[in-house]
Amino acid sequence: MPETPYIPEFITVHLGSPDSDAPNVTVPFVDYVANVASSEIYPTWPESAIRANMYAQISFALNRIYTEYYRTRGYDFDITNSIAIDQSFVNGRDLFDNVYEIARELFTNYISRQGFVEPLYAQYCDGIEIQCNGLSQWGSVTLAEQGYSPYEILTYYYGDNIDIITDAPVRGQTASLPSYPLQLGSTGDDVRTVQIRLNRISDNFSAIPKINQPFGVFSYDTEEAVKAFQSAFGLTPDGVVGRSTWYSIQQIYNSVKRLNDLNSEGLSLADVTKQFPGVLQQGDNNLGVSALQYYLSYLSEFYNSIPRVSVDGIFGPTTTSAVIAAQNTFGLTPDGVVGEDTWRAIYNAYIGIVSTIPLEYVEGNTIPFPGVFLRAGVESDDVRVLQEYLDFISRYIPEIPSVNPTGYFGTRTQDSVIAFQNYYGIPATGVVGPVAWGGITSLYSDLYNGSRLGEGQFPGFTVGE
Repeated sequence: MPETPYIPEFITVHLGSPDSDAPNVTVPFVDYVANVASSEIYPTWPESAIRANMYAQISFALNRIYTEYYRTRGYDFDITNSIAIDQSFVNGRDLFDNVYEIARELFTNYISRQGFVEPLYAQYCDGIEIQCNGLSQWGSVTLAEQGYSPYEILTYYYGDNIDIITDAPVRGQTASLPSYPLQLGSTGDDVRTVQIRLNRISDNFSAIPKINQPFGVFSYDTEEAVKAFQSAFGLTPDGVVGRSTWYSIQQIYNSVKRLNDLNSEGLSLADVTKQFPGVLQQGDNNLGVSALQYYLSYLSEFYNSIPRVSVDGIFGPTTTSAVIAAQNTFGLTPDGVVGEDTWRAIYNAYIGIVSTIPLEYVEGNTIPFPGVFLRAGVESDDVRVLQEYLDFISRYIPEIPSVNPTGYFGTRTQDSVIAFQNYYGIPATGVVGPVAWGGITSLYSDLYNGSRLGEGQFPGFTVGE
């Protein structure tokens, strides 16, 4: 799954039930939305009802795409036109003009539960011949005639805890499958995704052992968890995550999380956050550059071939030189541009070093960024270390609230992080990545060392007997 949903340029529809030998058709997503709406509702309905239904139809289709519902099952399409399980799509039908105009306006919008990432599995039915727990199509007409807005109609059926996400990005559809098998020694976002999914699956299938540190390093306990999963679900237990295992893990994860259900357990950003910020090159000035510089600066302590760089967020000639040095070190084309391959090589080298360091709090010592973005809802030893640093800082800087080192990233910790980010002059996102972590540990170290008296130093007040 991508970090956040996007709107596909095209959608592939199977013209029949999933196992039928019916053909597939690939159409622009906006045309698909207009086709479904033209096939399921009437163009003479009140506009609020048309819009509410279209939001539900878009969200339903995007849920199928985002969770790769059919592709994880080995099919080569995104959705069917079987009304028993999906939505009505009549290939080649005429589209109602007013419906098509609304589709062109709304096709980049969808419904999501507040605090969740995935598009809502917006179940709906006609409300007359078929009843369901979601939106009633004819019921939405009645509500629209009573003056309900599209959002009010949706909250009537789906609850008050929904948002309408607007202007989602449009891009070509890509499969989530990694470009290479994951196995012992692999590192990166895809490994972390597997670890997060297996740990959640293990709550329902106790034969799968928990992975102690799901921060993106394919360790021995990850291999054991993969083998246990493969054995439980009829796959060759080789401990390697190839195509079959990847999609099987995703399918079971979707199932236990109920992501294809109206009452989904939901995905938080912490479940899907990726490390790669996009292509970086000379002239860029952003947090992605700062993160890159943090990793390069740390690697320079272990690789003589990589020069040290300042973490200032500016991709200038010095950073370009360091990137070229890293590319030469890791056998990549030395063009000074940080694409996904270069980012992965730098990040993997960093994680390979960090994974050997005990990530536990020792007073006065600081440890490097653990490699995983920390945000509200995360519970881990890394969060506990972060809280120890913040709590110490709060004793000297009253603008930063104190926190209890519980290991759970709650609202108090988020408030403290935001206060630090404001104090430090970086975007106050409430999320701790390498830049925020580096600033927190640097300030902690300065305050800790400044509070300790050297031998013979006068404390500044009279010591009584």
